[in-house]
Amino acid sequence: MKYTCSVDIDQPLQKVIDLFDNPDNMKHWQPGLLSFEHLSGDPGEPGAKSRLHYKMGKRDIEMTETIIERDLPRMFSSTYEANGVLNIQKNTFVPVDEQTTRYVSENEFRFSGFMKIMGWLMPGAFKKQSQKYMDQFKEFAESK
Repeated sequence: MKYTCSVDIDQPLQKVIDLFDNPDNMKHWQPGLLSFEHLSGDPGEPGAKSRLHYKMGKRDIEMTETIIERDLPRMFSSTYEANGVLNIQKNTFVPVDEQTTRYVSENEFRFSGFMKIMGWLMPGAFKKQSQKYMDQFKEFAESK
């Protein structure tokens, strides 16, 4: 399953990048995030791996982030692996004007096991959650 989400943020490109590129900020726009732990590689660089732990409703979800490409301020690409789910995400940042940045996220989900059923039954839930995080990032960035 593939989809794209986007949001325009009323902040200059560099400000958006500074906020996005700091893992300590993730808790401000991903409220279900309980922890972010660096596992290996140079933090923030291609090949680096981190463990993310989320509480989503009654479910505990643990996933591993692997950075694929980092070409900020233009693009940041990574994978997120959890039980039965692989999300390949490419985030791009484009200046609309001096005070506005367009944040675009291209997502590809691959499912296995039970999650294949969830992906088939509820494909809109994944896109909805991605857009929600992007909207929350916009709200966070515009408050800074």
